[in-house]
Amino acid sequence: MRVAIWLITLFAVAVAGALLAGSNPGTVMVFWPPYRIDLSLNLVILVMVSFLLLMHLAQRALSALLALPKQAKRWRLLQKERAAHAALLDAGAHYLAGRFLRARKAAELVIDRESALTLAGGHLPHANALKALAHVLAAEASHALQDQINREKHLTDALDEAERGSPSARQTLIEGGLLRAARWSLDDRDAAASLAWLDRLPQGVARRTVAMRLRLKASRLADQPAKALETALLLAKHRAFSPAATDSIVRGLVVDLLTHTHEIAQLQRVWQSLGAPQRLMPDLAVQAANQWIALNGDAAVARAWLLPIWEQFLKTPSVLSAAQKVKLVRAIDLSLGHAQAPAELEWLARIESAQLAQPQNASLQYLAGMACMKRQLWGKAQSLLTQAAQRLEDAELRRHAWSGLAQLAEQRQDESAAAAAWKRAATV
Repeated sequence: MRVAIWLITLFAVAVAGALLAGSNPGTVMVFWPPYRIDLSLNLVILVMVSFLLLMHLAQRALSALLALPKQAKRWRLLQKERAAHAALLDAGAHYLAGRFLRARKAAELVIDRESALTLAGGHLPHANALKALAHVLAAEASHALQDQINREKHLTDALDEAERGSPSARQTLIEGGLLRAARWSLDDRDAAASLAWLDRLPQGVARRTVAMRLRLKASRLADQPAKALETALLLAKHRAFSPAATDSIVRGLVVDLLTHTHEIAQLQRVWQSLGAPQRLMPDLAVQAANQWIALNGDAAVARAWLLPIWEQFLKTPSVLSAAQKVKLVRAIDLSLGHAQAPAELEWLARIESAQLAQPQNASLQYLAGMACMKRQLWGKAQSLLTQAAQRLEDAELRRHAWSGLAQLAEQRQDESAAAAAWKRAATV
């Protein structure tokens, strides 16, 4: 569109000039005593326009001649700037290719060339960001070369350059440097240093996925299962892991945390910090209930934790593995007491109902027999434990079943039966 307008304008000027020049009878007389010179007006206009154009071109040529030194200096500075950027690209390429020594040399060359550019009178608006990135690359290469002295030196210089950078890039460069420092400390198996670097991050940055992943690894390395679990739950909330990976990580952390828990109040806080999906994990519920019983906590609380797993087991037995079923049965057995409280009788009714619904299930026979024995229902306990002891596949449950039969025999003062049962328990 612009070209068309220019062409139309050019044609209009040409037509106007042709019309004016073709019918212009004007004459210019120049008196130079004793001479008189008659000139055509068109010729005079043409000469004046040509003279103006010639003067304009001469002025531009003179300006270009005088600007040659400045252009030469600008060209030299531009070459130095391009060389600095090319060295930065080389450093990144060498690092990706695993040539760490070349990468460090190229990154240090970036810093040298930027310094030479500054000494030559040049100035880059992003000079601090450029040098900060070069220092980080040099630190990365030094870390790969296990040169901690140079790594720490370049890291310090990178953070200093970031502090002096432009406001738009300063915060990003500082955050990136701190995250890299935390990663390097973690690679060095220095969990305390890694956590210290992460603690320097602003609160918003500390909740980013990459920062929380680093904190999770550092907390596990530092043997801080409580912090690691808190971080893992946040990552699970942000869907940083697949569901299977989340279950595996949380399960391992909770088991580790429960193992290191030696107070009832602390154990209760741990359990309350878990989400509903974690509380429905059979391994976690059983581990928590066993630890609660071991700390002499209220057995009713342990059974309340086990109740969802028990209902899940009765509804869909295939959900639990054979080992999980054995652990669940054993945990419920440990939580059952001798009291005649309504809660105890309610659980006895649950167990008897489940055993009647699945009369061939040896684990339920064992659990029902142990529950009856604790409530002094000797005959029923004797019948159920006798059937279970012959059919149980798990050695631990079979041993406990024979031990229960031995106790029942001692209760009725049958020494020979008790000795035989104890012998069977000992040989399992």
